[in-house]
Amino acid sequence: DGCGHTVLGPESGTLASINYPRTSPNSTVCEWEIRVKPGQRVQLKFGDFDIDDSDSCHSSYLRVHNGIGPNRTEIGKYCGFGFQMDGLITSKSNEVTVQFMSGIHTSGRGFLAAYSTTDKSDLITCLDNASHFSEPEFNKYCPAGCVIPFADVSGTIPHGYRDSSSLCMAGVHAGVVSNTLGGQINVVISKGIPYYEGSLANNVTSEVGPLSTSLFTFKTSGCYGTLGMESGVIPDAHITSSSILEWPNQTGQVNIWKPENARLKRIGPPWAAFISDEHQWLQIDLNKEKKITGIITTGSTLAEHYYYVSAYRILYSDDAQKWTVYREPGMDKDKIFQGNTELYQEVRNNFIPPITARFFRINPVKWHQKIAMKVELLGCQFSIGRAPKITLPPPPQNKNDEKSADFMDDVIHSVKTSLQTDKTTFTPEIKNTTVTPSVTKDVALAAVLVPVLVMVFTTLILILVCAWHWRNRKKKTEGTYDLPYWDRAGWWKGMKQFLPTKSAEHEETPVRYSSSEISHLRPREVPTMLQTESAEYAQPLVGGIVGTLHQRSTFKPEEGKEASYADLDPYNSPIQEVYHAYAEPLPVTGPEYATPIIMDMSSHPSTPLGAPSISTFKAAGNQAPPLVGTCNKLLSRTDSAASAQALYDIPKGQPGPGSADQLVYQVPQSVAHPAGSKDE
Repeated sequence: DGCGHTVLGPESGTLASINYPRTSPNSTVCEWEIRVKPGQRVQLKFGDFDIDDSDSCHSSYLRVHNGIGPNRTEIGKYCGFGFQMDGLITSKSNEVTVQFMSGIHTSGRGFLAAYSTTDKSDLITCLDNASHFSEPEFNKYCPAGCVIPFADVSGTIPHGYRDSSSLCMAGVHAGVVSNTLGGQINVVISKGIPYYEGSLANNVTSEVGPLSTSLFTFKTSGCYGTLGMESGVIPDAHITSSSILEWPNQTGQVNIWKPENARLKRIGPPWAAFISDEHQWLQIDLNKEKKITGIITTGSTLAEHYYYVSAYRILYSDDAQKWTVYREPGMDKDKIFQGNTELYQEVRNNFIPPITARFFRINPVKWHQKIAMKVELLGCQFSIGRAPKITLPPPPQNKNDEKSADFMDDVIHSVKTSLQTDKTTFTPEIKNTTVTPSVTKDVALAAVLVPVLVMVFTTLILILVCAWHWRNRKKKTEGTYDLPYWDRAGWWKGMKQFLPTKSAEHEETPVRYSSSEISHLRPREVPTMLQTESAEYAQPLVGGIVGTLHQRSTFKPEEGKEASYADLDPYNSPIQEVYHAYAEPLPVTGPEYATPIIMDMSSHPSTPLGAPSISTFKAAGNQAPPLVGTCNKLLSRTDSAASAQALYDIPKGQPGPGSADQLVYQVPQSVAHPAGSKDE
């Protein structure tokens, strides 16, 4: 009468004293006989130990024995408040007896222990939680029987569980281990969340939890995707039932709760059976064999119809003719799954191990008012590994046909045997509901080669495009016309050849230049300079060098000694220093006409020029400017004052020639008149 919570599985289990974690009653006793497979040994671990030791383990104690029965031998006898036992208690055989004795005492919780075979070196108890471990990720073995009423779980999958939750109980809730069998868990620790949801799954109720510093989740195979009830992948024709509820409403319209209505989260009425008894069923055809790992159910989800199924069995088949009832391994009874406790809440149950079948049937055994439910199946594609391609060796060349036939029979028999023994199944790690085709080596090779080839071709195309772009850019930088080399003061003068320039007629702002820039040039270089850099300098006033002077060209005479030409023909004259009469333009605010350039040409002979030059300057009085050569020809065309006046431009802004007071001209400097000129 001293036995408390007890689950003894084939490889692991959990045992506790009566009333644990409260004080155990006086004068109680309990013995547990534990057996595992022959050849294995048992290891025992205590999660909590609190037994009165006031009489030195005389009346209250825990004793562990090797073996079962009268031939058993004692391993140890233990008692004490808050006793901490480091390590594990290990048996010498596959059988162990645990004896608990509770005498007269006033306090003491008793004990809770877990056992497993010795190959489970990472065994933990049902009381361990994530805060007991510092690693961010670890593997542990949970014993069977960790669904206990005195452990807490907060959270759910996939969001995670609060760090105060029991690891093994949360593993049962998540569906990664079985409460009947136990199993390995892979735990991952991460940052906590402000709120943990509650749910009911695998007969474990997870409570709502507050903020915590950390949480944990489980690594799984990923075979927990929906199989198509909610999404509609499973067609209506593949959902059938034993009966259908039909009933008229108040308006006389007939309501039919058909089996295709049994889709989870689908708005509207559910499937309901016409008769509520244990012979009703809902059947789903998955179209082909699938790996089914769980099921989610709800009630009617209609407030005015408070119907739901509270317990059910599961059957499965490959041909819809022969049905198998789901049982847990090692059990000889059908497993009854806990269903809903109300009509809205989703309740999940997992199958450990998974079911592999095409046809799936739900058989309600308990319900509230009427059998009504909505369903979704969890799982993934079930794939069978390909058998290797077999090549039969040629039979030995023997004249004896019987020996050859025997040899072939032996080969075929060995091949059949290898196929039967080597046949394996594979579980793809997917999380979706779509069917994943079986992956072969060819597909894997193509999955690697295709991206590599795409990257190589993309790289080549980029290289070609870059080379073509660079080549075109180089051509553009070279240009069709290259910049010539001039004897210039700077690169900007040459660049101005390619810039758009305004004509003299529209150019209002004068540009100032200094004659010092060209003072070092020789006479033979002057024409070239004048012709190539016409945009930079104004043309001279002497017609012997430049045939025509642009209109509105205004010049100011150089101060100091006037420059003179050594020869009117610069190509036939000897090389000597010549300073050309270039002047800076007048400022914008200056007078309209500038002072003419006075040159001493008396020492040069008169040379007729091919083309006369036109001057825009007026001499003092009515006398024409006496320039040698050019001036003589001008005087021959201006014998009268009237003709002399025609040579002068009308001042800007004036309607025509007027009085001398109205015309503002600068007085030319006095020059020596050549012989032959007359005064009017």
